Amino acid sequence: MLDALVVSPHPDDAELGVGGTIVRLQKQGWKVGILDLTTGEPTPLGSLELRRAETAAANRHLGDPWRENLGLPNRSLQPDLANRRALAAVFRRVRPRLIFAPYWEDAHPDHTAATKLVEESRFWSKLSKSDIPGEPFHPARILYYFSVHLRIVERPSFVLDVTAELDAKVAALNCYRSQLVDNQPPGRPGVIDSVCDRTRFWGHLAGVGHAEPFASREPVGLSGLDSLLL
Repeated sequence: MLDALVVSPHPDDAELGVGGTIVRLQKQGWKVGILDLTTGEPTPLGSLELRRAETAAANRHLGDPWRENLGLPNRSLQPDLANRRALAAVFRRVRPRLIFAPYWEDAHPDHTAATKLVEESRFWSKLSKSDIPGEPFHPARILYYFSVHLRIVERPSFVLDVTAELDAKVAALNCYRSQLVDNQPPGRPGVIDSVCDRTRFWGHLAGVGHAEPFASREPVGLSGLDSLLL
């Protein structure tokens, strides 16, 4: 059983958007998992075998959380009934209290489809008298992370300090050489540079070194104010 599950459209999206948080939560004793919805292939420099190896290496840097791939089609991901049933079955099996989903606004159709699929599968997961495997279960909350293909300034509900986890996040990202290293334009900042610039920006606003932003469609409840950063 998991405390939190990160649903990632492609291998590397979890690391890009919530890699530091994955490491931090595990340090705090949380049981965290990652579900990649697709293989992410084909890509110009990648292959199924290479992407699997890159994902396994990246996962080790994250602390080796539980991870599976749902095997849905890359580039044509759809929030249809069959996929909704498949994802709801995973929710019932691993029973996470918290789900991390991609932010709902993006240029990549797979990302926006993944968001809708997560939201609809969360509802389906609680249905009784259904043919979905497992016992009905309703994850308590969805938080949305940013791994977007738009040049936007995120508008998060809160940010989480990941200063101590940044090295692990960057090490995991560097494992995806076919996606984030070897295909970057020479002489210009690459994706990993951009990710670190953004975590530094949000960390600066929160008074720490680096932070990851998160959004919520629903109010975020607090049991106290002692953890607020100035």
